[in-house]
Amino acid sequence: MERIKVSNIAFMKRIKGFCWSVALAAVMISNGAAQSKKQPATAPVRAINVDFNQAAGPLNKMFNACVGAGRAAEGLRADWQQQLAYVRRECGFRYIRMHGLLNDEMAIYTQDSKGNPQLSFMYVDALFDFLHSIGMKPFVELGFMPSQLASGSKTIFWWKGNVTPPSDYNKWEQLVQQLVAHFAERYGEEEVKSWYFEVWNEPNLEGFWAGSQADYFKLYTHAARAIKAVNKDFRVGGPGTAGAAWEPEMIDYCYKNNVPIDFISTHAYGVKQGFLDEFGNGGTVLDKNPMSVSGDVIQSRAEIAASKKPGLELHYTEWSASYTPADPIHDSYHEAAYVLQKLKQVGNAANSMSYWVFTDIFEEPGPRFTPFHGGFGMLTIQGINKPVFYAYQWLNKLGPVELKNTDPASWVCKDSSGNVQALLWDFTNTHPGDSMHNQKYYIQDLPSKPKGKLQLHLSNLPAGNYAVELYRTGYKSNDAYAGWLSLGKPNYLTQQQVAQIKSQHDGSPFLKKMISVKAHTPYTEDIDLRENDVFLVNIIKL
Repeated sequence: MERIKVSNIAFMKRIKGFCWSVALAAVMISNGAAQSKKQPATAPVRAINVDFNQAAGPLNKMFNACVGAGRAAEGLRADWQQQLAYVRRECGFRYIRMHGLLNDEMAIYTQDSKGNPQLSFMYVDALFDFLHSIGMKPFVELGFMPSQLASGSKTIFWWKGNVTPPSDYNKWEQLVQQLVAHFAERYGEEEVKSWYFEVWNEPNLEGFWAGSQADYFKLYTHAARAIKAVNKDFRVGGPGTAGAAWEPEMIDYCYKNNVPIDFISTHAYGVKQGFLDEFGNGGTVLDKNPMSVSGDVIQSRAEIAASKKPGLELHYTEWSASYTPADPIHDSYHEAAYVLQKLKQVGNAANSMSYWVFTDIFEEPGPRFTPFHGGFGMLTIQGINKPVFYAYQWLNKLGPVELKNTDPASWVCKDSSGNVQALLWDFTNTHPGDSMHNQKYYIQDLPSKPKGKLQLHLSNLPAGNYAVELYRTGYKSNDAYAGWLSLGKPNYLTQQQVAQIKSQHDGSPFLKKMISVKAHTPYTEDIDLRENDVFLVNIIKL
């Protein structure tokens, strides 16, 4: 919370919609896309030199291993499910993590008049069956405490997740064991072996955990032993902390006490000012540290490597630019470039980086009513794609083989059909610093400045005919927030207005052209780059 292989037949079907005239090949979008002839002669040139025959290895797809969602009960909504199915299809996410699986509203745990536990799996089955139907797996967060098992009444958020330790740790262990046994029976043990079970969320923050670190370790111990009692190969981990905390302590505790642990999980966000500000009232400031977030991940990996359990997986089960669902950077075109920059910097340090979250259908501060309110989501409540959605969609278009590339802000990949995909961006932190909060800065119209020429130079591309598609998100390009601003920032969008914004910012290529590559002749694409632009160059062999 803290917050393809394209056959010739298939291609010919797509090509019918293309206009391959020379005139179209010269068309440029008006808001500063590629091929502009007005670039000053003295502008710097950023060169990306890649050899088609020089592979770096398989592309590490940790970026779409997992994505976040607000809470389990929201997953019972039709609009939530429709949006998740869409994001799964377009962005390729394989796991999903959410809060509140054990909240009273999910009706898993109650007690009879004599205090005997009564378990019901009606709602969780409906949710997990849906995930299974769209090819996704749960990254199960075990929390929060059912009220009839809780030791106190302290809650968090509009939906009142109980954050107190259990009144009876044996009943807690029994609950976890019976729940996991039910999953094994319903979905099969081999399937559940591929899941992850994470115990609690951010226990290092008082708002999320009313106990001590020792109390959390006790909670974890009972849960881990319950899970392993069902099947020793089921994966359990934690501590799911805010700010990359408690990692060495967690490993040391498990090692010394012979407590099972298969992975470390934690969270990081790229802003300063504090935690648990779901309304954004305190204000946030995007950190000027160029290694914010990614530096935490690299440090976490180093801590694991130096520990008694150096082979543990590392999962950042929440991350984003900001930890509040009232931060306009989430809606801004800056977020797309920010996300790509951090993922590239992380490299192979993490097994997953779970973006928090996929949709603005998210009710920690209660239901939100305005179309763009700084929500965490890649999609608005009404299903409008934000710029960050395209960052993940285009990542998912990258082929399985990464090419050697020394440029720090790009991936260039290829697939078995000889197609090449280049994802290129500029991240420029234009935030003025501590003098202004995100809540005042990113709500403005923020035109991007030129960053000079970017030249993609691809050598040893096999001779033949290719179709080239260029995509962009940046200022006023696949920038739905700018579309909303142009309408006067209405508090309510009509169906016609939603359709208009979606149509104007639908992620279509802004340029399509045909090229013919001769033997021993490099392919070059020149792009005029602006601050926080993201480009996808898709080169399709015919």
